[in-house]
Amino acid sequence: MANDGKREYRTAELAAEAGITVRTLRFYRERGLLPAPRREGRIAWYGERHLARLRTVAALLDRGHTLGGIAELIAAFEGGRDVAELLGTPWSEETSVRLTPEELADHFAGEVTPENLAAALDIGYLAVDGEEIVHISSRLLDAATSLVRAGIPLSAVLTAAREVRAHADALAAMFAHLVREHADPAVVDGELTRLRPLARTIVDAEFSLAVDRRLRGAGARDVPDAGGETTCAPPKRH
Repeated sequence: MANDGKREYRTAELAAEAGITVRTLRFYRERGLLPAPRREGRIAWYGERHLARLRTVAALLDRGHTLGGIAELIAAFEGGRDVAELLGTPWSEETSVRLTPEELADHFAGEVTPENLAAALDIGYLAVDGEEIVHISSRLLDAATSLVRAGIPLSAVLTAAREVRAHADALAAMFAHLVREHADPAVVDGELTRLRPLARTIVDAEFSLAVDRRLRGAGARDVPDAGGETTCAPPKRH
């Protein structure tokens, strides 16, 4: 049946299209893996969204996820931040990425656990738009993928990302305060936009210098180490 030009399926038709039994389909519904159908009297009608969900479940099962884990993942997807909220920052120059759950799993093989997904949603890296997952930044996604493939657990990457986010927020607040304190109030918004490349240059240069100091073993003063302690290297005597 077509509803507003969209294909709809009865229960048996949907099960056949997804390659499962009617009993399995009903079991998935009972486990919360499938949204409720549209009802017309005693007839349940399912749409393309339901078929896409069943294919997602099948793909995740193939990758070794349990039904319980998939249910938690789906709950996290559906509780994700609104896409408009996620992408509605006028300052952002990042390019978002749309992914299916299977594609997300391919980026982080074996690491897309309910805990990691919930952490990514909480930080604001992910949102949900229908059956698709939206990552806020292609650059951040690529960087995280490379770190995980280098052997760093995704949970550790997300923990570090949360700390980076806190520091980035503090730097942004400091920069905004600097401009608002000294720029003409009538052109503050324009000044923030015009001067943003300068702020990015300063942060990038300082970070590069800090990494160089760490790699040289010189020890930057008052820089928190991985455990949160502050390193205060004594000055070298000549």
